[in-house]
Amino acid sequence: MRCFVISDNLDTLVGMRLAGMEGVVVHERAEALQALRDAKTKPDIAVVMLTEKITALIAEEVQQHKEQAAMPLLVTVPDRHGSADMTAAISRYLAETVGIHI
Repeated sequence: MRCFVISDNLDTLVGMRLAGMEGVVVHERAEALQALRDAKTKPDIAVVMLTEKITALIAEEVQQHKEQAAMPLLVTVPDRHGSADMTAAISRYLAETVGIHI
């Protein structure tokens, strides 16, 4: 099983490639959706990492996948600029996955 990265910038992708991960850089919503569809069709991909900007571009599709499919696991990662509000992101994640509101 392997990880795949969908990034909005080359710096993040290069960093992930140094860790042995493959991926693509996309900038438009249609490109991001196509990259996600392509990753989901490959049975050896267990985790798809999306930068925050890409997750924001395709938020509805990401949420729908999380609710309906077990694999691959979709994980949002901060890009080179860092997370705008990590506390809110963690709280939102807990509320979505476990039902705990902090």
